[in-house]
Amino acid sequence: MIACPLCNPGLEIALWRDEQCRVILAGSAEHPAFCRVVWHAHVGEMSDLPPNHRSDLMNVVWAVEAAQRELLRPRKINLASLGNQVPHLHWHVIPRFDDDAHFPDSVWSASRRAGIPHEVDAARLAALLTDMLRQGLGRGRPDLEL
Repeated sequence: MIACPLCNPGLEIALWRDEQCRVILAGSAEHPAFCRVVWHAHVGEMSDLPPNHRSDLMNVVWAVEAAQRELLRPRKINLASLGNQVPHLHWHVIPRFDDDAHFPDSVWSASRRAGIPHEVDAARLAALLTDMLRQGLGRGRPDLEL
């Protein structure tokens, strides 16, 4: 069996977590506020969860989207739950801008242009997103071990 990178994460910037899921900052210079909402238990599909857990997970996804919209004012937010390469339930929440290398295609598509790398203070971005998620979702459980 292949080790799951979401069950056994390496270094990651956790912005918020509770007993069921966590929000991590997975950004790069091209997409600095790219976040993932990761379900802790190893399941592959939304339909593997009972309805109340599906709702809980989507509320976290929507809170991340709302925080990104308020903080960054992107042109669009992309939401994706693929799992083709990592079959562990997680959602990508990706703010998109006209000047990114892939826009209007997905971030996984071939680049259309060079794009403009964003010089972002990752620690400050993480702190701002964490504060906004705590406002929208409650404090969460920063003390939880994953």
